[in-house]
Amino acid sequence: MTKLSVIIPVYNEEKTINLIINKIKKVSLKNVEVEIIAVDDASTDGTKEFLKKIKDRAIKIVFHKKNMGKGSAIRTALNYCTGDIILIQDADTEYDPKDYPKLIKPILEGKTKVVYGSRVLCRKHLKYNKFVYYLGGLSLTIITNLLYGTNLSDEPCGYKVFHSSVIKNINLKCKRFEFCPEITAKIAKKGIKIYDIPASYNPRSRKEGKKIKFRDWLEAVYVLLKYRFFN
Repeated sequence: MTKLSVIIPVYNEEKTINLIINKIKKVSLKNVEVEIIAVDDASTDGTKEFLKKIKDRAIKIVFHKKNMGKGSAIRTALNYCTGDIILIQDADTEYDPKDYPKLIKPILEGKTKVVYGSRVLCRKHLKYNKFVYYLGGLSLTIITNLLYGTNLSDEPCGYKVFHSSVIKNINLKCKRFEFCPEITAKIAKKGIKIYDIPASYNPRSRKEGKKIKFRDWLEAVYVLLKYRFFN
């Protein structure tokens, strides 16, 4: 039986962490076992206390002693993944686990080893809290395609799925949100084809806890340029 490891990097998501875990547990995947690895990145709200109460063998909980960033949480979680396929799931509810079956299907069928979700391809549900976020995602996708010869439609989409043999053999150095451009750059340089699959998206506002900022866009551009020309 195939095993799917779902990585959830968590930081101050007290309002949504229980909801997203329950959604994952309700996903129906034929002949696929699911394990969840949640890494609490030193949350300061009630997230840590909630996670400490979980007594489910299918859920591994890891705690950072200090806040280190999303990329660091993902890197920590990789040490605990035992699945054949590894999927990144944000701890909020912007992305819906109901998309798991179609996200992992190309890997299960042997068509590819990497799948990215795409909000752009899910046109009937395409929406952004602010137009600037749409422009940010579009510009990063264009820059990625120009630099690496890829044909992506939504490079910064949070849903990224990998055969474990791919992601575990990449030397990741990311600490924050630069996980996305770093992993994309290093996969593209290996010549591995990335499949785009439509993914539904329910954006939240800054007041609701959205953490991405303009500095993260600048850092993403820097990382894409660095790994293309200097590394």
